[in-house]
Amino acid sequence: MTKTAIDLVNEAKKTIKEVNVEQANAMIADGSIALDIREVAEYEAGNIPNSIHIARGVLEFQITGHERFQDRDASIVIYCRSGGRSALAAISLEQLGYTNVCSMAGGYNLWSES
Repeated sequence: MTKTAIDLVNEAKKTIKEVNVEQANAMIADGSIALDIREVAEYEAGNIPNSIHIARGVLEFQITGHERFQDRDASIVIYCRSGGRSALAAISLEQLGYTNVCSMAGGYNLWSES
C-alpha cells in the first residue's frame, strides 16, 4: 500500500513527543532550544523570538555541525507552520541521537494566534 505524506506524519505523531503551545512556551522559557524548520521566507515573515532556523530540507545535514546542537541531550522544541514537518523532523533528530526532542502541535500558526 502506498503511503501519503499525511500517513507519514500520523505515524510519526504516534511515536514522538508532541507538546501544545503553552507547554512549548514554558519549555522555551526554561531554556529549551526553539528550532524553526520552516523555509527561509516563512521564518523571515515571523518566528518565535530567539529561535534557531534550520530549514527542514537541510536539517539532517546541518544540525550536527551547529554550535547550539552539540549536546544531544539538550531539550529541543521543533516547530514548523502547522506541525507536520516538525513531527517528521523529530523522528529524524531521534535517529541522529538527540534524546530530548519534541514537536509543537499546531506549529507557528497556532503559536502566533495565542
